Amino acid sequence: MSHEIDHGHAHEEHKVPYLAIAGTLLVMTIVTILVAKVDMGGWMNLIVAMLVASFKASLVMMFFMHLKYEKKTLVLIALAPFALAAILLFALFPDIVFG
Repeated sequence: MSHEIDHGHAHEEHKVPYLAIAGTLLVMTIVTILVAKVDMGGWMNLIVAMLVASFKASLVMMFFMHLKYEKKTLVLIALAPFALAAILLFALFPDIVFG
């Protein structure tokens, strides 16, 4: 007797290059540390740090959370907190800068 449930979609095996992704995350972490030691101006350091962090977060989300292989609806649900964080950041920006 089989206890498997078919949810109407094929279960495909995806070969995720975990070691390559982990290596990339390690290299990008080292880049983050090295960039933090270089003074590029206040805002430029922040921009570079956010770009590197966003790249690393996208790798984690796509491969370790397997969002790369999910339906678009689930991806949108996973990305919703980022949209809310951006709205909050821009809503509070005047208070942060001028406050």
